[in-house]
Amino acid sequence: MNEPQLLGPRAHGEPCGQAQLKACAEDFQVDEVLDIDLAGEGEHLWLWVEKRGLNTEEAARRLARAAGLPQRAISYAGLKDRQALTRQWFSLHLPGKADPDLSAAEGPELAIRKAVRHRRKLQRGAHSANGFILRLTRLQADRAALEQRLRRIRAEGVPNYFGLQRFGIDGGNILQARDWAARRELPAQRNLRSRLLSAARSYLFNRVLAERVAAGSWNRAQVGDLLAFTDSRSFFPAGEAECADPRLAILDLHPTGPLWGLGESPAAAATRELEQGVADREGALCAWLGEAGLAHERRILRLPIDGLTWHYPDPDVLQLEFVLPAGCFATVVVRELVDLLPAGLTDYSCAF
Repeated sequence: MNEPQLLGPRAHGEPCGQAQLKACAEDFQVDEVLDIDLAGEGEHLWLWVEKRGLNTEEAARRLARAAGLPQRAISYAGLKDRQALTRQWFSLHLPGKADPDLSAAEGPELAIRKAVRHRRKLQRGAHSANGFILRLTRLQADRAALEQRLRRIRAEGVPNYFGLQRFGIDGGNILQARDWAARRELPAQRNLRSRLLSAARSYLFNRVLAERVAAGSWNRAQVGDLLAFTDSRSFFPAGEAECADPRLAILDLHPTGPLWGLGESPAAAATRELEQGVADREGALCAWLGEAGLAHERRILRLPIDGLTWHYPDPDVLQLEFVLPAGCFATVVVRELVDLLPAGLTDYSCAF
C-alpha cells in the first residue's frame, strides 16, 4: 500500500521541495513532556532515559534484564521511534527493594539521565505532549514558498493523520489486519493483537480525515460534528452555536473523527453520513474492531503545532522545533512542507 492510500491528500498544497530526514539520530529528536510532580519516595523508580537506535520496548527489555525484573515490572508512557534520539520516562516496580545497579543497561545506545522515586507507576498515555527538534538535510526547496508554508501551518495546523510508521512496511499491518478480520479472529499474541487493532483503527480514521481534507472541512466545524479540545478525550455535539465558538479559530477546539469500536458513530447529519460511508466500505474491519471489545472513541482532525520555530543552520538544512500533543506524528507536519528523499538512518554519531 502506498502513502496516498494510507494517509490522504495534503491540506496546504503541493510540497515546496524535497529533503532528507533522519540522516542521523540527532536529526530527529524527541523529548517526552510529563506534567507530574515526582514525590522522591515510593516503591517505583522513575528513570529519565536517553536512547538512540532503540525503540521503547527494546529499551524496556534492557532495563528489565539489568534490574533482574520481569518485563511486566517496567512501565512507560508512550512508544518512541527507533530511528531517533529520544528522551522519555520509564518506571520500575521495586516494592521493598533498593535501587538496582542499572549500569549493564547503559552504553552507546542508552543512557540514564535521572532517577527519582515515586509512589505510583508510570501509566500509558500519562505524558501530555512531545517536543521535537527535526533537521531536514539536503534541502532543495523554494525558500520563499517554504517560509510562507511554515507561517501558514503555524497559524492553521495540519491534518492529524496517523503517520506511515503506524502501518508497517508497505502497509503490512493493514494487510495482516484485513486477513484476521476476514477470518473474524484475533491474534493470540498480545503485542501483535494490539499492533494490528491499532493499525486498523488508525487506517479507518485516516480514511475519514482524507475525505474531510478533500472536502475542505477538516479544519472547520459543521453541524453534526463532535468537537473536542486539544488535550481532552471527551467530546460534545456541534450545533449552530458550537460551530461559531471562537475557540475553534484559535486552534483550541477541533472537529473529531472516529476511532472505531462498539456501536455506531454518535455523529449526526453530514458528518455521520461521511463516517458511515467509510464504515460501509470497510465493514469487515469495523466489525472486527467491535468484536475485539474496543469502545468508540474520537480523535481531533486538526493538529495544532505549538511553539513552531525554524531556522537554517546551513543553506541546505532546515531545523524545526515544535511541540505536539501525545499520540500525534511529527512526520505529518513535515509532509505538508517537503517530499522526503528515500534514505534511512545510517549514522548514529552525526554531530548536532
